[in-house]
Amino acid sequence: MERRGQLKELDRSFDLAYWQKQTPQARFDATWELIVHAYKVKGLDVHQLRLQRSVESFQSQAG
Repeated sequence: MERRGQLKELDRSFDLAYWQKQTPQARFDATWELIVHAYKVKGLDVHQLRLQRSVESFQSQAG
């Protein structure tokens, strides 16, 4: 996909249409790539990157 024009005349509709056509995996991969790039630019260790995981436990009440 491609669109041409002057920056002052372009809105975000092209960006939205492009990303909506992508698979969830492609969007995740692009997001992760940006995160890794941002860490490198800041001089941080990319090996420390992890996805946050929340764990909850549910128990039924006896009685």
